[in-house]
Amino acid sequence: MRRDSSETKRKILTVCVRLFLEQGYKNTSVSQIVEEAGVARGSYLNLFPTKDRVLLELTETMFGGQFGVARSIADSKLPPVYAYAVETAIQLTLTELNENLREIYIEAYSLPETSEYIYLHTTAELKQIFGGNFPDYSDSDFYEMEIGTAGLMRSYMARKCDIHFPLERKLSRFLTAAMRVYRVPEAEQAKVLAFIQSLDIKAIATEVMYKLFAMLEMKYDFKLSKGSETEEAS
Repeated sequence: MRRDSSETKRKILTVCVRLFLEQGYKNTSVSQIVEEAGVARGSYLNLFPTKDRVLLELTETMFGGQFGVARSIADSKLPPVYAYAVETAIQLTLTELNENLREIYIEAYSLPETSEYIYLHTTAELKQIFGGNFPDYSDSDFYEMEIGTAGLMRSYMARKCDIHFPLERKLSRFLTAAMRVYRVPEAEQAKVLAFIQSLDIKAIATEVMYKLFAMLEMKYDFKLSKGSETEEAS
């Protein structure tokens, strides 16, 4: 029985992840998931009472595996704030490359279970990076600050770049606001922003996106259509 349940879950997740990336989270209905996965609706609901629960699985995979490249870009000899800047810049840039990824991220930062996962996942990292600026702060303090900076992240993700608000300015605005929250000195902020501007962040994020897609395809055993892989926001 347990093996049957595990196999049903794998089928459902395989279909969900593919459909979310190919046609968007909101455009994917439970009826479509059940039909394409070839499972009973009751079996689906036993495993995933809501579609949001499926998104939580995807969010855990994405946040768990996509930012190793950031630490390789931000040289280990540089202060940890550089890795934070690269990570967040990549995440914001990913949402400009693919509209279905944008929707997944915005939903992840909005829904209670997925946003809570993000807050908890990020809190430990923030304390490690910025703890020296707040020697008396506890995990709870960093958790509360993360709620605020995650809200900023979601707002910037939701606002598409255009000729009036190009990507470079979006990254600069978000990073400046976040570094001020975490008491990074102004002189250091300027160096971090210059470092980010020196990178071809779009090329880096594109590489991360393809690695992310490949990781998801391998984990859930499916193949994305070429259209969803190559879609890029103008």
